Amino acid sequence: MTERSASDALHAIIVGCGRVGAGMARRLTQEGYTVTVIDRTTRAFTRLEGTSAERLIGMGYDRGTLLEAGVERAEVLAAVTNGDNTNIVVARTAREHFHVPKVIARIYDPRRAAIYERLGISTVASAQLTTELAVRRVLPDDAGVRWVDPSANVCLVDRSVPSKLAGHALSAIERTGQIRVVAVRRLGVGIVATPDLVFQEGDVVYMSVANDHLDTVDELLSPDPSAKKAGH
Repeated sequence: MTERSASDALHAIIVGCGRVGAGMARRLTQEGYTVTVIDRTTRAFTRLEGTSAERLIGMGYDRGTLLEAGVERAEVLAAVTNGDNTNIVVARTAREHFHVPKVIARIYDPRRAAIYERLGISTVASAQLTTELAVRRVLPDDAGVRWVDPSANVCLVDRSVPSKLAGHALSAIERTGQIRVVAVRRLGVGIVATPDLVFQEGDVVYMSVANDHLDTVDELLSPDPSAKKAGH
């Protein structure tokens, strides 16, 4: 926990006191921030029991409410209600009118995320992330993309390493400007990629990939036909 005096504590505003908003409030107060949480109902504030966060009833997109919450001195504003449109209006008001340095908006529709990232608004698509993690628990060998940059040019993917690559250097699957190995997970432990590291059977490899070369990744790390037969 970061120790700060009351006079120099950083201030954060959280709009929406659901599980995400309450969790952020709890964590930021533990880190020494002063926090004001805005929500439309007093009932939502029961999630803040045990925290020093200030409660403020109101609409987060109302400038008067934001001023009352201390937006002019805020270093952080997180709009994490259950509505995309509300979160975007709040985030844009904080960013463009009040010039809050760090603004985060919870976006349920991931197609909107890249647009707002370009406006300087960090986005979190929690529903997409939850779904992705759940699928990974059920289908550990699925070929899902883990992260895409806001311009949609580069993504981060992971793949299981087929036995045909065991003993080969990581560079065997790298392609200049297309595919770069970032790390390997081996026996549950992450290893940062190094020039002398070689694949072992059972590894999971993490790669940054140009989006138009995902098919190349699938070809390079396709399972061995013999292994598929043995599995049936």
